Amino acid sequence: QGEDVVSGVRTPHDLGEMREGMPATHAQLMEILRTLEAHYKDMQDTEFTVEDGRLYMLQTRNAKRPAQAAVRFAVDSVEEGLLTRPQAIATIDADTLDALLHPTFGRDAEYEVLARGVNASPGAAKGEIVFTAADAVEKADAGRDVILVRPFTEAEDVAGFFAACGIVTSEGGKASHAALVARGMGRPCVSGAAALEIDLAAKEVRVSGTTLQEGDLIVIDGTSGIVTTDDVALVDPDADPNFEQVLEWADGLRRLGVRTNADTPEDARKAREFGAEGIGLCRTEHMFLASDRQPKMRTMIMARTEADRRAALDELLPHQQADFEGLFEEMSGLPVTIRLLDPPLHEFLPSAEEVATDLEHARMEENADEVRELERTLERIHELAETNPMIGTRGVRLGILHPEIYEMQVAAITQAALAVRERAGAAPELEVMIPLVAYEQELELMRGLVERVVEQRGGGDLVLTIGSMIELPRACFVADRIARSADFFSFGTNDLTQTGLGFSRDDIEGRILSRYIDRKILDRSPFETIDKPGVGWLVRLAAWTGREEKPDLKLGICGEHGGDPDSVAFFHMAGLDYVSCSPYRVPIARIAAAQAAVASAQGEG
Repeated sequence: QGEDVVSGVRTPHDLGEMREGMPATHAQLMEILRTLEAHYKDMQDTEFTVEDGRLYMLQTRNAKRPAQAAVRFAVDSVEEGLLTRPQAIATIDADTLDALLHPTFGRDAEYEVLARGVNASPGAAKGEIVFTAADAVEKADAGRDVILVRPFTEAEDVAGFFAACGIVTSEGGKASHAALVARGMGRPCVSGAAALEIDLAAKEVRVSGTTLQEGDLIVIDGTSGIVTTDDVALVDPDADPNFEQVLEWADGLRRLGVRTNADTPEDARKAREFGAEGIGLCRTEHMFLASDRQPKMRTMIMARTEADRRAALDELLPHQQADFEGLFEEMSGLPVTIRLLDPPLHEFLPSAEEVATDLEHARMEENADEVRELERTLERIHELAETNPMIGTRGVRLGILHPEIYEMQVAAITQAALAVRERAGAAPELEVMIPLVAYEQELELMRGLVERVVEQRGGGDLVLTIGSMIELPRACFVADRIARSADFFSFGTNDLTQTGLGFSRDDIEGRILSRYIDRKILDRSPFETIDKPGVGWLVRLAAWTGREEKPDLKLGICGEHGGDPDSVAFFHMAGLDYVSCSPYRVPIARIAAAQAAVASAQGEG
C-alpha cells in the first residue's frame, strides 16, 4: 500500500476525512508533522499511509511552495515558537518573491505556448503588438495597452519601454539591453524568443505557420519566458502583511545596505516604497533619450568645434538639471550615486542604415536641403563608428576627450542639489561616479574637474563624494592606486563580467550559453549570478587592496548581480557595504542580505 501511495497508483483521501473517521490516528499524524517541522526547521512535504489502523510515515522533504505560502509559513512558524526570526528568514527562497510584486498568469489559466524565450524580466502583460517605440508611444497615449516586439532593442527604443506594458525580443538574454532596461522599469520582458521571426519592414511576426500583424493581441509571462496569443487572465499582486513582516525582520538582521538603480523620479519613488536606502546607480545617458532631448543631444554630437559643442550643452543643461531635481526630491536625505555619461556618442545617433535609407529617399525626391543634412549626419556617424565601441571611446575616455560634457553634467548636479535644498530644506548625499576607469590618472583628472565645477557653481558646502566605477580587470589589479583619488568604489559587474570573461552579454545567452550549460561548463549565466572564482575574485581583490590603501573606502555593487540572492551572499562575504539593483528587486535583495548575514553568523558559530 505504501508503494502504491508513493508511485501515485492510489488516489489519497482528503486529510479532513481522516480527522472525522480516524481521530486518534489524525492526532498522532499532526504531532509527527509538528515534530518533523521542528526538526528540519522548514515546512515539510510528507507522504504517509494508514494500513489496518496503523500509521506509516513513508517519506518527508522540505516543501516547495509559492512565495505567498513561504512568507506565511515564516511568520506562522515564529508566532508558534517553532522557529526564530533568523531561522524563519532562512526558509524563504528569495528568488521566488517576484510573484508578490508583479501581475501573474492566473493559477488555473489554460493557454497554448506560441514561443519560449529567456525569462528576462518578471511579471505578466498583454496588449497589441507594436514594432517601434514611436508606435508604442502613439498608441499608449491613445489609451491602448501595447507590447513592444523587436528583434533586439537599442538606446533609441527606451521611449517605447515607458509606453509599453511589456517587451518581447527574438535575440538576446538576461543581460541584453531589453532585459536590463525592462527590469529597471519593472516591465515584463521575454528576450531571446528565437522561434519568432520578426519582420520590421512587413510589421509581422511569423512562428510555426502562424503570422501575427501589428495590432494583434499578444500575452507574455516574463517570469517563465512564455509568449502566447491566448487572452490569459492576469492576476494583480495583493498587499501581503506577512511579506511586510518578513521584510521588517530582514532589515533588522542584514548588514548590507540595499540601494536601487534608478534614472527617473518614478523609479526612485517606487524603489523607496520598496525600502531602497538610496540610489546606487543613476545612468545619466537615459535622460538624453526623451523626445525633447534627442535633437539637442544630436546637435551636440554633430558639433565640429568645442564652442558649438558647448552651445549645445548649454541647451541641454536645464533639462539635465530638472531631471536631477526630480530624483533628488524623491531621495532627499539619502545617498544618490550619479554616473557621468558612459556610452559612446554614436549610440545617440540613428543607425547608419536608417540614415542611408532616408538619404536615398531624399535624393529621389530631390530635396536638396534634406540631402545635405542627411549626408552630414551619415558622415558624422561614420566618423564616430568604432570596431568595438564597448571598449572604445566611452566613459572616462569621453570625459577626457570632451571635458565640456562632464562639466555640464556636474553643473546640472550641483545646481539641482542647491535648488532642492532651498525648496525642501535637505539635499541628498551626492556621489559622483566616474565610469570605465582603468588608470589612476584618469580619476585624478576627473576628480579635479568635478571639484572645480562644484566650487564654481556655489556647491562648496554640499555633501559630495567622488568615486570610481570598477568594471575593468586592470582597475581591480591597481585598485590601491585608484583608491588614492576615490571616496568610494562601485563595482559594475555587468561590464566586469564582459571584460573579465571575454563574453558579449548581448550574444552569449543566444548562442553559447545553452551549449555551455549542457556540457556543464556553466550552470547559470555569469550575467545572472556572479562568477565567484573568476570575476568574484577580481571584486574581492579590488575590495581588499582598495581598503588596504584607504580603510574607510565605501564599497558597493551596481550591476544586475545586486538583485541575485546567490550573488548578494557573495558580496556580503566579500565585505561590501551595499548592493544596488532595479527597483522591483529591492525587496528580494533585502531578504537575501538578511539570509547572508544569518548564514555568516551560523558559520562563525
